[in-house]
Amino acid sequence: MNTSANIYNLPKVRGVYKFAEPLKNYTWLNVGGPAEVMYFPEDEEDLRSFLRQKSEDLPVFIIGGGSNLLVRDGGISGVVIKLGNKNFARQRIENNTLYCGAGSVNFILKKMIEKNGLGGLEFLCSIPGTIGGAVRGNAGCFGSDMATVLTAVRVMLPSGEVRNLNNEECGFSYRHSDIPADWIILEVGLKFAYERSEEVAAKIAQNAEYRRTHQPQGIRTAGSTFKNPEGYAAWKLIKQCGGDKMVYGGARMSEQHCNFLHNDGTATAADIEKLCHAIEQEAAAKCEVPLELEIKIVGQE
Repeated sequence: MNTSANIYNLPKVRGVYKFAEPLKNYTWLNVGGPAEVMYFPEDEEDLRSFLRQKSEDLPVFIIGGGSNLLVRDGGISGVVIKLGNKNFARQRIENNTLYCGAGSVNFILKKMIEKNGLGGLEFLCSIPGTIGGAVRGNAGCFGSDMATVLTAVRVMLPSGEVRNLNNEECGFSYRHSDIPADWIILEVGLKFAYERSEEVAAKIAQNAEYRRTHQPQGIRTAGSTFKNPEGYAAWKLIKQCGGDKMVYGGARMSEQHCNFLHNDGTATAADIEKLCHAIEQEAAAKCEVPLELEIKIVGQE
């Protein structure tokens, strides 16, 4: 443990504390201020010990893969928890269910899904971030989402208690779950149907090719920026209201797909947030259809 933790009256841990850690290094948009304290637990027991010993008034925020997260330039106070240790990224297969640690990076699951012919899970390989974050936001693409494949979630409550949830208890809806923000997802169970490895690999390749030809690659982005309002495509509304032409500092929408933010490398979090709010206002005024952010904005300005 870093001895500087004593200054913050933090519990002793077997994991790692980092101080004033730049959160832009942990988000796909590559912007944002620092975490006052960042904590990388060694394993579940280390995490449980931290939660039980920390002071009640110490704020805690859990960060996943950072693929749909905008951290404001002022950063996040308190402790930011990142399940970055390999102990939170283990996988196993039991009874037609793939169990994944919440820290498992989705595209890294590709090898396991292909090799074992885990049909129905191909879409996961196209979702950015970690499996835990995908569950919390009910991420999806290509006609599937987490709600269609999830059988169980193991979570840790702020008290350190571990609880198992079934699909219904997650309260899934479009790009949303009812899992409380301060409950830490530990492990996820996903159902599948065995198929030939070649067929599964072909589906994954087909999905990847669609991504390459229809969505921007190799830029600082966070995937889809706005949710699709019922009966509408967000990108069409953005184009209709002129949001595809707006520029705030180094932030604009991608020319290839205008529901994808593009940070040209010079944008601040404030630039990106202003762009999002301007598009929301223009869509409401000109299209009379409200747009809701799919990315989550956190931290201090």
